[in-house]
Amino acid sequence: MTVTPSPLLSRSGAVPEEGGAVALHYGDPLREQWSLAEGAGLVDRSDRDVLVVPGADRLSWLHSITSQHFEQLGDGAGSEALVLSPNGHVEHHLVVAELGGTTWADVEPGTGAALLASLERMRFMLRVEPQLVTGAWGVLSLVGPQGPAVLATAGLPVPEREYAVAANGAGFVRRMPAIGDGGAVVFDLVVPRPDLAAVADVLLAAGAVVAGSSAFEALRVEARRPRFGVDSDHRTIPNELEWLSTAVHLEKGCYRGQETVARVHNLGRPPRRLVLLHLDGVSEDLPQPGAEVLAGTRAVGRVGTVVRHHELGVVALALVKQSVAPDAALVVGGSTAAIDPDDAPADLDDTRAAARDRIRALRSATIGK
Repeated sequence: MTVTPSPLLSRSGAVPEEGGAVALHYGDPLREQWSLAEGAGLVDRSDRDVLVVPGADRLSWLHSITSQHFEQLGDGAGSEALVLSPNGHVEHHLVVAELGGTTWADVEPGTGAALLASLERMRFMLRVEPQLVTGAWGVLSLVGPQGPAVLATAGLPVPEREYAVAANGAGFVRRMPAIGDGGAVVFDLVVPRPDLAAVADVLLAAGAVVAGSSAFEALRVEARRPRFGVDSDHRTIPNELEWLSTAVHLEKGCYRGQETVARVHNLGRPPRRLVLLHLDGVSEDLPQPGAEVLAGTRAVGRVGTVVRHHELGVVALALVKQSVAPDAALVVGGSTAAIDPDDAPADLDDTRAAARDRIRALRSATIGK
């Protein structure tokens, strides 16, 4: 697949992602994280693939083939949705907007063509016309507690509810759940690709600060918001991630993989759980997604995104077996790791305290590096 560099890579200080089309950072990644957490940062996410589904049957069709209740999706509303395998494994994750008779979906970079092929196979004789339009549309994200003020100053709509969608000329603005510690609100702007630079200029003039993808990723990890294909693998089921609440309608049936989702939900114990890991940060080389999480010599999970956080140090999202104790001594890629105490069950106070002690020891080792 040919990767078209974003026009925002021409900004001063831009350092591109390795092999990517957007900026990893603009010279000061930790300060950029602070901008997202405390102010308003503009993140170029135009490498995400964008699809549109026009057609009179689009909502009933998407309702029948995904995990979400599309028949309840009104104009100006959004959601997340999953396409599952017959065994309930996650095959695609979509962030959706319904606007003006068209359903929009943006997905992980490089996954749009596979999703389109999957949709075409399930199209049958219905009045739907799914199209991959990444070449014409791009995604920018305005992140931070000052985001609403920046949008208002720029003369752009400010959706007040999560997943609410507001038209803006040719594109739209969609409010997403906050990241970081919960104060960094997220507004996705889907704009014509030729207008990316111009829209960015308007938002920066209104008070935003340009920030790279690494800043967004750090706050996303802190919020335990997974990425498809990075924090998930071929065995992932929705019950193991927060997608069970954001992308699955539990009262809806009759979609592929629904039996697995319902059975595991009723049993209340998925095979794995998503946790935040704190790593000692001694090594300059961060573990790669897919690296094993070890308890002694036994593999008990896999890491996904690993980042350097401006306050937490080196942290990662990991899928670990349910049997892993919250205070377990873990190793990832040669680094000592510990599960964040907030990811321990609330009734295990002693275990949570032990986990906090382990994390304090990890941070002391990092400071003394």
